[in-house]
Amino acid sequence: MAVDTKVQPVESKSELVAWIEKGNKPKEQWRIGTEHEKFCFLKKDLSPLPYGGDHGIEALLYEMGQCMAWDPIMEGNNIIGLLKNGGKDGSVTLEPGGQLELSGAPLENLHQTCSEVNEHLKHAKTAGKKLGIGYLGVGFSPKWKLSEIELMPKGRYDIMSAHMPKVGKLGLDMMFRSTTVQVNLDFASEADMTKKFRTSLALQSVTTAIFANSPFTDGKLNGFQSYRSALWLDTDPARTGMIPFVFEDGMGFERYTDYALDVPMYFFYRGGKYLNATGGTFRQFMAGQHPQKMGEKPTLVDWENHLSTLFPEVRLKRFLEMRGADGGRWRKLCAMPALWVGLLYDSSALDAAWDLVKDWSAEERQQMRNDVPKLGLATPFRCGTVQDIAKQVVDISRQGLKNRKRLNPLCDDETIYLDSVQRIVDEGKSPASRMIEQYENDWNGNIDKIFEHYAY
Repeated sequence: MAVDTKVQPVESKSELVAWIEKGNKPKEQWRIGTEHEKFCFLKKDLSPLPYGGDHGIEALLYEMGQCMAWDPIMEGNNIIGLLKNGGKDGSVTLEPGGQLELSGAPLENLHQTCSEVNEHLKHAKTAGKKLGIGYLGVGFSPKWKLSEIELMPKGRYDIMSAHMPKVGKLGLDMMFRSTTVQVNLDFASEADMTKKFRTSLALQSVTTAIFANSPFTDGKLNGFQSYRSALWLDTDPARTGMIPFVFEDGMGFERYTDYALDVPMYFFYRGGKYLNATGGTFRQFMAGQHPQKMGEKPTLVDWENHLSTLFPEVRLKRFLEMRGADGGRWRKLCAMPALWVGLLYDSSALDAAWDLVKDWSAEERQQMRNDVPKLGLATPFRCGTVQDIAKQVVDISRQGLKNRKRLNPLCDDETIYLDSVQRIVDEGKSPASRMIEQYENDWNGNIDKIFEHYAY
């Protein structure tokens, strides 16, 4: 009888390294996995959704499940998401404050990605129309106070929300009031992973500037282009940031494993329940010395869960996850993965992107990371600005997408998804900049207008 290694105790670090290394794939098997989050609101009064009730998150998920013919994800008696084909072809899940997330299927090209987003939003809007629910595409809640937002009934969020105030000032805002769009991309080997990791980590702040979309807090301007990005600077330093070791000699699967081993844990998952594990690290767990699980060893499921609780600007699991962009409107949900696919999935484009960043110092990368949330594309860098870098990045990505030659039925290649980004970098105006102009002029300072202009 075959042994399920996922539930067997892990005896050595090499097993953890090997788990990540199994992400290696030949180029023909590389896929694009896009995730995006959005705020849900009641149209009648623009308030955030509770979990229960006739017009709450629970009702919305059941309605969407019928529209999409996807299976429910249950935690206890509560529906907390939806699955297609057991999760292999996508899922809909909840963030802590009721933000609705689509985790898309692993797809071959960006035409499929954009179709997937469009299909999901069609179903979400159909369900929402029946229940009087709308969806907002910005990076941070523009109006709702933290106290107005209900915690969703997921055990891991109970643990995280209790822990966050102990390690940073803005972690609860990140959990309850922010949204993002991310893309998950593959690698061929350890060397390929390392080059992509370094390149994307260096350029993550550039994409933050391009997609900056969160200039409001509590109904007023907050002084930032991407307040969502600013939150991560004071959330939990043990598991966030620019992780400079990625650029050091010896970077690879084992080096990232060593980093993850020393990040404090959030939880154990046992018997269908989440148990608090914040008192120790995974390295202690490996040694049978975790204070809450003395004598017990982890499984590979524990390892997979733990890796999902690390939040650096780029995250490694069995793929690389780009984490720098604010949530946004429909076109940006296609443009963000397009930018990264063009940069990382064509070898000549990857070479050009790496050449662009390889001599940046750790101090320069960190300074850009610190400044971009407030200054956006106008952030100074060397003799120019981040806008100058962004123009080069988009040019490189465009050529990379041309080289891929993935055509839709109209014979358009994937570069069509960069058009909205091209406008941003040419004019130096992020979505946040345009939103601020609307707020100060057309909206006359009325934040409620955002629910008309930026709803899906």
